[in-house]
Amino acid sequence: MEIVVRAARPAELGAAAAVLAEAFADDPVLSEIRPPRAREDRRVVLTELFASLIRSVPAPGRRVDVATIADRVVGAAFWQAPGRRSGGAGAFVRQVPAFLRVLGIGGALRALTHLRRMGRARPETPHWYLAEIGVSAGARGRGVGGLLLARALERADRSSAGAYLESSTPQNRRLYRRHGFADGAPIAGFRAALPISMWRPALG
Repeated sequence: MEIVVRAARPAELGAAAAVLAEAFADDPVLSEIRPPRAREDRRVVLTELFASLIRSVPAPGRRVDVATIADRVVGAAFWQAPGRRSGGAGAFVRQVPAFLRVLGIGGALRALTHLRRMGRARPETPHWYLAEIGVSAGARGRGVGGLLLARALERADRSSAGAYLESSTPQNRRLYRRHGFADGAPIAGFRAALPISMWRPALG
């Protein structure tokens, strides 16, 4: 069946968050920030976390793309647009209760520490930032991630802005390199992973 990549509809943000939760259930960086707990449904917990992360960025400053098969969301990519947007602080504050519910105080403090660490590695030049990208297990191996990247990078090129991300696995880095990203410096400070910064300049 055909894979369609397009902007997420508002009603699909929950489905996008659920796909990201499935994709990141065993991610080493996320597991360090929010370790699994006994008798919890980790996908439900992480779906709430990713939904809150998306909502913490004002709508004008974010782009959520989805890949669908027969209108079922099987892939999602969450980007932050170049530049600052008004209302960012308020959007974040409104999600604080959800962050605390999912992460707890200790986890929230770890998350802030890691976010500051990763933020220092980001380039100063305006860029599109790939916060999260994921594909559901049943749709992997069909090029869904590549289609999501291609759509977003075309958008970045039209705006003459580069693209930046962090990657914590060699497998993902191979995909990003095929789409023009180059390895940057490692981001130290994590116990279970060593994310690598990656940059792709605007083309054209």
